[in-house]
Amino acid sequence: MEGIVHIEFLEQGTTINSERYVPTLHALKGQLRRVRQDKVKDVVIQHDNAWPHTSRQTQCALQQLELPTIPNPPYSPDLAPSDFFLFPLLKKHLKGNHYETDAEVEADVCSWCRSQTPEFFADGMRKLVQRWRLCIERDGDYVEK
Repeated sequence: MEGIVHIEFLEQGTTINSERYVPTLHALKGQLRRVRQDKVKDVVIQHDNAWPHTSRQTQCALQQLELPTIPNPPYSPDLAPSDFFLFPLLKKHLKGNHYETDAEVEADVCSWCRSQTPEFFADGMRKLVQRWRLCIERDGDYVEK
């Protein structure tokens, strides 16, 4: 784990749908080719069953881009590293800060993400594996902490 490859900010009020998500997948693949050329084949996308992830348009793009996916149960933020690991720590960093513009927030988010070590991201993946195990042990029940 070496860190975040692609960050994309959306305009306020933007709805994520296939038409919006597919260009993000293309941007991700392009960024992977630029910064992790030797590891492009090792990337796996973790998707839940949200409509933008399961639509025909998205599935075709994933196949065309050769981006394999790991299925994730629907509505399971307990098994999404961004939800249980990354975003809570990012929110903690942002809490109490005052920003004049969206650009300032975006710059701070990018700076914080770049400042995280490879070990930080590896820890998030280890926690994901632990949560998978707990979920299996609990016959699919929700994993809180």
